[in-house]
Amino acid sequence: MTILIIGGSGYLGTELIRQAAAAGQPTVATYATEPGSAARTAWRHLDLRDPEQVDAVVAEVGARSVVNASSGQADWAVTAQGPVRLAMATARHGCRLVHVSSDAVFSGSRVHYDELSLPDPVTPYGAAKAAAETGVLLVHPQTVVARTSLIIGDGRSGHERAVRELAAGTRDGCLFTNDIRCPVHVADLAAAVLELASTNAHGVHHLAGADALSRHELGTLIAERDGIDASRLPTGLRAGSAFPGALDVRLDSRATQRKLRTTLRGARRFLVGQV
Repeated sequence: MTILIIGGSGYLGTELIRQAAAAGQPTVATYATEPGSAARTAWRHLDLRDPEQVDAVVAEVGARSVVNASSGQADWAVTAQGPVRLAMATARHGCRLVHVSSDAVFSGSRVHYDELSLPDPVTPYGAAKAAAETGVLLVHPQTVVARTSLIIGDGRSGHERAVRELAAGTRDGCLFTNDIRCPVHVADLAAAVLELASTNAHGVHHLAGADALSRHELGTLIAERDGIDASRLPTGLRAGSAFPGALDVRLDSRATQRKLRTTLRGARRFLVGQV
């Protein structure tokens, strides 16, 4: 059965397409500005701000499952309202929906967050993601909301590029030592999302790595893997920086992990091979 990947030209979307195609699953993907380069995929332009277009694409593709991997940053019309339009369309046409969300829905005041924790965002992006979660589950209760954290993968992620540029001195900024997350490998995340899309699961699921690391600790592991002198990485604190946000947000994915065949590896394992 066909799977429809919303935001297929993005980092996670590209990996979702790759894995679905490798499994022989017919795949259609959408893009907002330009299609990706993935082969064996049919592409459709989609503006999540346009409810008629959203409904038309979902109806035309006729997919059994839809994965929303789109990213509109803090744009409320795209990030908060767009997923609700998509949930309404998938509910209308009888499709399963997996909506990828973020640990940005949490403030960090509790540090440890499981699937029963209630969102309390402190940034516009987090507020938009939290609103989307509430909306999609309201209009399509069978939706899977898959919260994740920093997405890493074999040198191609934005976080990894930032580490290389900071070490080379071609990028301003620093790596916070007091900003802690649970990074996940893009291949593990995509496999887990596709696994959830193929089941009858619904509700909130956490898909984050097993290790809690500061952004500087993560950057050090990336640098060591890539043969970069980690001492060249500038450090700092989020407080007083130009980038407000939550400090310590650790997604507890153990309940979801017990349901999955896919292993959500910790960054120490997938970056340096530690068990």
